[in-house]
Amino acid sequence: MLSQWFHARIRHLTDVLVDRTLGRTSLSASELTIVCPILTFGACWLLASGAFFWGGWVVLFASAFDMLDGALARSKNQVSRFGSFLDSTLDRYSESLIFLGLLLYYQQAAPGSNEVLLIYVAITGSLLISYSRARAESLHFDCRVGLLERPERILLIVFGLVTGWIHLILWALAILTHVTAIQRCVYVWQQSRSETMSSRSIGPAKRGEQQ
Repeated sequence: MLSQWFHARIRHLTDVLVDRTLGRTSLSASELTIVCPILTFGACWLLASGAFFWGGWVVLFASAFDMLDGALARSKNQVSRFGSFLDSTLDRYSESLIFLGLLLYYQQAAPGSNEVLLIYVAITGSLLISYSRARAESLHFDCRVGLLERPERILLIVFGLVTGWIHLILWALAILTHVTAIQRCVYVWQQSRSETMSSRSIGPAKRGEQQ
């Protein structure tokens, strides 16, 4: 996972840039959010056609809007729970479209190859990473941990597409996405265990006070 300092620095720079540019236009944050999956659909077509190099750059360009929409929402004071929900949901669609493009290509170019299985395992792991955090936070657990959050996954995919090392990157994603999902499960379990132990220690203390 990228350092919190790095995330904070990028967010600050993005906020300043957007506030001086897009923040002065009539464009809304939700409109900007929709741009990412639209561009990713184009990347999907390129990947399915075998144009991995250009598809990788389109993926990187599209992913930039994932940072810009949040900055625009903050700049225009448009931050809302629905906006966050829409952004997270469309992020899942965008990531799935990338894997769909790769899947369509390998089904045509190399049917029966292990890349098809790797793509299935990688997309399953990616969805589990997102689901585990959403479910944990709905139960009031902290779940901001793990090796491969969405920015890391996108950077790895782009690197593999642009360099031609996509086979190696698919292996890495297939393994590390599930490692990340397991990390989050263990992290939430540790929090749950701490709460249980804390409640047990408080219980006898209260009974002692009553006596």
